Amino acid sequence: MKQQVIAAACTLALGAAGAALAQQKPEDAIKYRQSALFIVGQNFGPLAAMAQGKMPYEKDAAMRHAEIAAFAAKLPWDSFHPGTDKGNTKAKPGIWENLDDFKSKREAMLAEIEKLPAAAGNLDSLKAQVGATGKACKACHDEYRSK
Repeated sequence: MKQQVIAAACTLALGAAGAALAQQKPEDAIKYRQSALFIVGQNFGPLAAMAQGKMPYEKDAAMRHAEIAAFAAKLPWDSFHPGTDKGNTKAKPGIWENLDDFKSKREAMLAEIEKLPAAAGNLDSLKAQVGATGKACKACHDEYRSK
């Protein structure tokens, strides 16, 4: 019950934050989404390193990184609004030209990253899920992110 109350509160807060983000100055929205995606990357990186054998698998750390990455991955999407395609951003204009495709790729990534916390408790399942999540992230990056 406690987890349901916390989840509902987080959902409400995210919705309110989304409304506020739509009214931000473009440069602030860009910084916000870059910060959120940086947090995702900082937590996905160790998971990928564990999955690839580049660092030792540590169950507690993997679960913590997976939970943070899955939560932070929900944050940046409302900050991709008109006017945020110019300035200090790697977002390609194709996002706004192909919004339905961008949203589809976003939903695919979110569906995969949501599976990470459950997969993080076992190295074999983590390896499989890191691969699926990375593939979903790459699909969007290949199309909509400048190098």
